[in-house]
Amino acid sequence: MQGALTRYRIIAWIVGVCLLTLVLVGMPLKYLADNDTVVAIVGPAHGFLFMVYLVLTFDLARRAGWPFLRMLLVMAAGTIPFLSFWAERKVSHAWVPADLAKSPV
Repeated sequence: MQGALTRYRIIAWIVGVCLLTLVLVGMPLKYLADNDTVVAIVGPAHGFLFMVYLVLTFDLARRAGWPFLRMLLVMAAGTIPFLSFWAERKVSHAWVPADLAKSPV
């Protein structure tokens, strides 16, 4: 499960940074300066990486035995700026260690 957690943590940060770049840089440039270069480059990359985020979140949830609602909430966290960072912290420092403590290995 440690490998799945590491993959999830990396993609959560990447998706969070891409989303913040889109919201804080790309959107103001597009709508205030009529320059859509950042949105045109970062937008498709973020879309692809978000799909990877969903797959890796599902993988971690399956391995950790999370309830369906928790998995959906963590997946949805990647759609709200700054929330993916909070979710990554919660997952890696609270939920997964608790799951590891419960499982007999």
